[in-house]
Amino acid sequence: MTTPHQPLLDVKGLRVAFGGKEVVHGIDFHIAAGEKLALVGESGSGKTVTALALLRLAQNADLAGVAKLFDPQASNGRDLLSIPERELRGIRGKEIAMIFQEPMTALNALYSVGDQIAEVLELHEGLSARDAQAAAVQLLADTGIPEPERRARAFPHQLSGGQRQRAMIAMALACKPRLLLADEPTTALDVTVRAQILDLLADLQRKHGMAVLLITHDLNLVRRFADRVAVMEDGHIVEQGEVATVFEAPQHAYTRKLIDSHPERNVAAVAAGADARPLLEATGLRVSYPVSRPGVAGWFRKGEFIAVQNADFRIAPGETLGVVGESGSGKSTLALAALGLLKYRGALKVDGKGWAVDRGSDLALRRVMQVVFQDPFSSLSPRMTVEQIVGEGLRVHAPELSTEQRRERALAALADVGLSEAQFPSLLDRYPHEFSGGQRQRLAIARALIVDPQLLVLDEPTSALDVTIQKQVLGLLQRLQRERGLSYLLITHDVEVIRAMAHQVIVMKDGNILESGLVERVLDAPEHPYTKTLVAAALLE
Repeated sequence: MTTPHQPLLDVKGLRVAFGGKEVVHGIDFHIAAGEKLALVGESGSGKTVTALALLRLAQNADLAGVAKLFDPQASNGRDLLSIPERELRGIRGKEIAMIFQEPMTALNALYSVGDQIAEVLELHEGLSARDAQAAAVQLLADTGIPEPERRARAFPHQLSGGQRQRAMIAMALACKPRLLLADEPTTALDVTVRAQILDLLADLQRKHGMAVLLITHDLNLVRRFADRVAVMEDGHIVEQGEVATVFEAPQHAYTRKLIDSHPERNVAAVAAGADARPLLEATGLRVSYPVSRPGVAGWFRKGEFIAVQNADFRIAPGETLGVVGESGSGKSTLALAALGLLKYRGALKVDGKGWAVDRGSDLALRRVMQVVFQDPFSSLSPRMTVEQIVGEGLRVHAPELSTEQRRERALAALADVGLSEAQFPSLLDRYPHEFSGGQRQRLAIARALIVDPQLLVLDEPTSALDVTIQKQVLGLLQRLQRERGLSYLLITHDVEVIRAMAHQVIVMKDGNILESGLVERVLDAPEHPYTKTLVAAALLE
């Protein structure tokens, strides 16, 4: 039998190496039955590799150390790192389950959600196909998915991000595991959905009495969810202890750095002047898409989905307008319409002129207004060098420049965003994969700045970044706004980023603007119930 102080999982001297290069350096930690331990750190710190190593899912990894899983009915634990693969297959999913970071890639696109959950039950519990399907529906219901019978028949792409994450949780909990490994389970979700998933995990953890190892870079999540925390940097655990103790009196410099990495407001006031012409102004903006209609009526006429309706807003020189709302609220559609990339109705003017939807007529406006996308890795061509990426705008908007002049302008733009050849020898000849996430976002900002725009559209510019890198990028954007008098249209679901960056804010839901005004007024004294929900969810994190 286990002793009262014997942990459920005891890891000692865990080392992980790939091709002779060690990335996890002899770490120790333990998890008690029913305990919630958070493993926190930035991207590349070794968190996910550690979790994958416990189940020997890290491909081509060389593992060393001991990771003992103890059974309540046995005195000796089983070493997950050395037991035969066949025995480990019986543990995966049944005794230790894992929720992966991105459910869209973790779920099989060719099978319905119900079939994928049922497969786990048939494999580990020996249920018949009919009983497994019924249990899958019940598991989806337990995770709060509406219409679970219909959703069980749906494929992953037919579910929202929050619903896919709930389906992943249902699959992980199918066999009532004793330990759940949750790898960034809320990173890609909106703030309100994030809070719902966190509450769901906590409720299910209490209900089933399981232990949870939470992998995250979000300290607010740790503060709200975990009992203990282990802080990881460069493959080492540098500090661990009770959450309250570590957060109130961090001992390691890296822990202090993480705790201090919340967005800080540092924006200049917008110059007064009622007669100043706005850089971007919309009145009655409306964007819709054709959709198929059900039944015979769909043979003759398409239906209509209204993505943005009756939107009014303006952005003055040097001003930041934040647009906040959940996924599907119409934020990105509004931004694409503002960029002249979608057809719209109503009035929309950039620097006093409307989009003509003609390449020649719109070229001058494209120089006024540039965009920085959410994910710098997918928005930067992997086949182009830094020189080609950053200088691309000059080839279009300043074709009279020579190759040498374009190189000089590219280096100046890169220096503006904190990238220099002193840091990165042969900087212009490098490719995007040679840079970190934060550095790639700086490349994307340099690409936009090189044509001297007056207005930047920032579409979730920091949502894919760690907290420390997010703070650096926001500080860079604040500095550039002060020095260049830039205006920003900032699209985000993060209320704290809006609070740090915006002068004005509009709150969107289902294509409608529910509330707008000065950021201090809207966020400190919200009037609409939906705004109150967003602000409350952000404060709870």
